[in-house]
Amino acid sequence: MKRLLTILMLCGTFSVFAQKNYLQETQSDRDQRMAWWRDATFGMFIHWGAYAVPAGEYKGQEVKGIGEWIMHTANIPIPEYEAYVKAFNPEKFNAMEWVRIAKEAGIKYIVITSKHHDGFCLWDSKVTSYDIMDAAPFKRDILKELSDACKAQGVKLCFYHSIMDWHQPDAESKKDYTHQHSTNPDWAKYRETYLKPQLAELVRKYDPAVLWFDGEWIPEWTEDQGKDLYNYLRNIKPDLIINNRVGKGRAGMQGMNSYRDAAGDFGTPEQEILEGSSDFDWESCMTMNDTWGFKKSDHNWKSAETLVHNLVDIAAKGGNYLLNVGPTAEGLIPSPSVERLAEMGVWLKQNGEAIYATNSLKQFKEGDAVRYTTSKDGKTTYAILTKNPGSSITLKQVIPSKTAKIQLLGAKGNLPWSSGANGTTVTLPASLPGKYAWVLKIQN
Repeated sequence: MKRLLTILMLCGTFSVFAQKNYLQETQSDRDQRMAWWRDATFGMFIHWGAYAVPAGEYKGQEVKGIGEWIMHTANIPIPEYEAYVKAFNPEKFNAMEWVRIAKEAGIKYIVITSKHHDGFCLWDSKVTSYDIMDAAPFKRDILKELSDACKAQGVKLCFYHSIMDWHQPDAESKKDYTHQHSTNPDWAKYRETYLKPQLAELVRKYDPAVLWFDGEWIPEWTEDQGKDLYNYLRNIKPDLIINNRVGKGRAGMQGMNSYRDAAGDFGTPEQEILEGSSDFDWESCMTMNDTWGFKKSDHNWKSAETLVHNLVDIAAKGGNYLLNVGPTAEGLIPSPSVERLAEMGVWLKQNGEAIYATNSLKQFKEGDAVRYTTSKDGKTTYAILTKNPGSSITLKQVIPSKTAKIQLLGAKGNLPWSSGANGTTVTLPASLPGKYAWVLKIQN
């Protein structure tokens, strides 16, 4: 028995030391792991949970602010908020339909809230009963259905996960973001026996491509904890991609790291787009209206034109666009979101080669109405025109070779062009195909 115990102890010691330090990843390994994400460019954010039930109202009154924060903003006690969980029964939810909407919009990956700050979980978790199978009447594993639908349609599934938790007594924060006011909170216990086991469960059960953290700003969370969590998760799934909110590196809503060696693989600008490009990977997460989670009173929808222009601007600067939808409590993506996504899909079917798997140029813009991207092999430059220039346009930053071909995506044939002291002048068709933005493909 002693010999067996010795062997087991040695095995345990070996397993500890066998943990790889992914914080010291080589640049070539990182580039290989990040390649699909960089090429994808366009993702869908989905904020969905029990907060869709009140939909921005509490006790008959509209609550100011974003929908998914209603528990905090209205200071709703846990027992009252749990009533929304018990009423969360999205019988119109159809995972295949959601993924179809995303795919037809040209979206390559989906990031859904596995657990937001309110603590309610959208999967069948063995760590807690505060989940879709045990606490709500729906009794269907939402993440499992989405996982199956994404695999069937070739879209990558990713999870948002909140570090803080307003429902867990041990996660009580000094900043009083929670509502249970525990007399003896134990953050280390919450982290080791709840947060980390749930994340391991998510990775092992559903194999997400990305883990997208949030809620890292509370004082209980530290950079060291973030680095430990980053390494812990990548030892479970080495090719996992993790955002920079896993640690404390994010500098405000601009979302980029404020110091070197911060944990995480990409920056997270929120509701804004970087002014320029960056050597560090980044992804702008933005809403279509003013809220992330569904709020019935919010009808301030951005136009499809604005959304397309955002995508163009982000791609030209080398980033990704994570565009949010907030489904209803019934399980439907709001029709204004569906309509705008469909229009983006039409535009991308014509012009997607200028967006996906492209690189940013040092001079990524010319004036307010031209953005540039380039093919990965550098042989093709795309000039994306966000305003109709009329019969011709002169590009000062483009100097094609004498044998170069210039085409307008969506139109047949090559376009006449000439180069002079003022730049390259391209003659355009009398009628431009499509709307919102037009792409000149300049080869050689």
